[in-house]
Amino acid sequence: MQSEYMYQLLTKMKDGDQQAFHTIYDATYQDVYRTVCFMVDHQQDREDIMNEIYMQMWTSLANYDTNRPFHFWLHGLVIRQVQRFRVKSWRRFRIFERIRGFSQEESHWDQPTVLTDGTNQLISQAIQKLTDKQRAVIILRFFHDYTLEEIATLLDIPLGTVKSRYHAGLQSLRKNKWILPSERMEKINDY
Repeated sequence: MQSEYMYQLLTKMKDGDQQAFHTIYDATYQDVYRTVCFMVDHQQDREDIMNEIYMQMWTSLANYDTNRPFHFWLHGLVIRQVQRFRVKSWRRFRIFERIRGFSQEESHWDQPTVLTDGTNQLISQAIQKLTDKQRAVIILRFFHDYTLEEIATLLDIPLGTVKSRYHAGLQSLRKNKWILPSERMEKINDY
C-alpha cells in the first residue's frame, strides 16, 4: 500500500472512519497473521491475539506518530500483544489446567495462502523449532526486513541481546540446513 494512501486512511481512521479501518485491516492481516503464526503455536490463541492486535490498533491510533512508518508501529503492536498473551497464558496455566477442546469451526485465518504465501513449509517447521526469543528476532529480520537496531527498538531490548538471539537462531537454522532451500541458506550464510 502506498504511503500517501496509507496516510490518508490513517487520518480517516483517526476521525472514526470504520471503512478506512477495514481497508487497512484487509491490507495488513495476512502479514500480521503470518508473524503471529510463527510466534504462537495454537490456532485459538492466534485468533485471540489477532483480535487484540486490531482492537489495540484501533484504540491506540491517537498515539501513532504519522512521521514513523506504519508497519513498524504495527509490528510493535504485534510483538507487545504476543508478549502480553504469553504472560496471561502462563498465569492461567499456573492456576487452571489448560482446556484443549477447541471449536471444530474452520477459521478464515488458517487459509493456506495466509500461512504459506511466500513461505516454504520446511522453513516454517525449522523456525518453529527455535526458542520464542530467537523466533521473534529471525521473523522480524527475514520476513519483515528490519535491521537489528530496529528489532531492538521493537522488542525493547539491548542491541547486543538481539545480536545474540539472532546468531543463536541462525546457528540453529544452519544445523538444519538440509531442510532449507539453497537461496535461503545463501541469505542466512551472508550474516
